[in-house]
Amino acid sequence: MKIHEVKRFNKKVFKALQRLLPQLDPVVEPIKKDQLKSLIRSKNSHLFLAVTDDKEIAGMLTATVYLIPTGTKYWIEDVVVDEAFRGRGIGKELMVHAMEFARSTGAKSVDLTSRPERIAANKLYKELGFELRETNVYRYYLKV
Repeated sequence: MKIHEVKRFNKKVFKALQRLLPQLDPVVEPIKKDQLKSLIRSKNSHLFLAVTDDKEIAGMLTATVYLIPTGTKYWIEDVVVDEAFRGRGIGKELMVHAMEFARSTGAKSVDLTSRPERIAANKLYKELGFELRETNVYRYYLKV
């Protein structure tokens, strides 16, 4: 298993994301080619893939790094391992890689959210040392 950052658009990655994202959230809109290209070009967002020795894309994770007056922030989003590959430690490999990458950016902490029904994911985050924060997460929907 190798974890690597996507640096260029290709159809295999595009198809893998179209397969993986609905496993994360069944109501998510399919990613469009232009969206993926923008994500890959972004200097603040990093798309990491878990690739098997057979060159199959088994999972993904997106990390965002940004600066604010209080320091470097590092946020992990869209962590998903393909159903066919779950239970093999791939999620842990993705997370450890992302945490090491965060350290290399100068971030002092790593944040993420996870829905309570994602039992295995929440268990993994706790095993890795993540602490449940006492905070409220708010969302405002913009009308477009």
